[in-house]
Amino acid sequence: MLRFKRRVAHRLMAAAVSLVALTAQVAHAAPLRIGYWTSGVSLGLGAVLETGDFLKKAGIDDVRFVHFSEINAPASGLAANVIDISFSVPAASAFSIAASGVPVKIFGATAPADVTFVTPATSTVTSLGALRGKKIGMSPAGSSVALMTAAVMHANYGFTAADYSLVPGNEARLAQFLMQQQVDAAALRSVTVAQLTEVKTRRLGTLVDEWHKMTKSDAMPYLGVGAARTELIQQDPQTVAKFIVAIHNAIAWGSAHPDQVAATLQKVANLPAGDAQVYAAHWAELNTVSFEPTDIDTLKREQQIFAASGAIKGTLPPDVFVSGPYDAAKKILASQKP
Repeated sequence: MLRFKRRVAHRLMAAAVSLVALTAQVAHAAPLRIGYWTSGVSLGLGAVLETGDFLKKAGIDDVRFVHFSEINAPASGLAANVIDISFSVPAASAFSIAASGVPVKIFGATAPADVTFVTPATSTVTSLGALRGKKIGMSPAGSSVALMTAAVMHANYGFTAADYSLVPGNEARLAQFLMQQQVDAAALRSVTVAQLTEVKTRRLGTLVDEWHKMTKSDAMPYLGVGAARTELIQQDPQTVAKFIVAIHNAIAWGSAHPDQVAATLQKVANLPAGDAQVYAAHWAELNTVSFEPTDIDTLKREQQIFAASGAIKGTLPPDVFVSGPYDAAKKILASQKP
């Protein structure tokens, strides 16, 4: 009788192992649906990932890219199960959908807060504190840029949301607003500022410096994160690790091959040669993938500041930050070093 029970137990265990393996195979068999925002700075990394072989070399053979024209759409895509994973989810949007109960996990910090506040050189505005009652162009309300700007303007200068007008747009549109003097100032990525040739600008400050002033910390704040559906993280964490490896290698390749990055952007995004070259020159400032304890602590603090301001609602699940895939990716990358 005892032997019979042992045989049954062994068979049940073997069946369970087979079921887990089968589940992982099914999860991996479907194309990995990767979404990203194609109207902003994430276009560059997305284009390099799509046209290069970084995902294949990392061990991800079957992928399908989903393009979004709106900054917060990758978060909506995860919530609607339209995509499995994204490297370009605005941090504020990721926090919001996670707090609302969407089965999503954050696995990386991917977009440093590379934002500079500028005004036309001829403007009488010479500091951020002088923007009270003015029009400021930036990413739409609800975006990480808008929420982080609101937080620093309130903490460092006493501004409320009623003290300035937010004029929304993507980078190209904001640059146009600035040139046409439809806004008094704009929050632009460094690459966009460098591409401005038709108007001379005055630098008022950076979001990083203002964030450091507010938090009394020198930790890098992030605008965007890598996020994935919970079922992908749970059923196939190795694929998420491979995805991180692919992103890391694509970023490293882009830093070493700016001319090829520029050529890719000219072909994929129809950027003028000059703009593409400027973008490639700022590649390292725009792209990263990191999830060290400091990064996680910074993201937690961002969420707390956004929630305290009332900009986002709800409480983050305690397990929303998942570092396992990033740790596994670091081991893979270490094993690949000569």
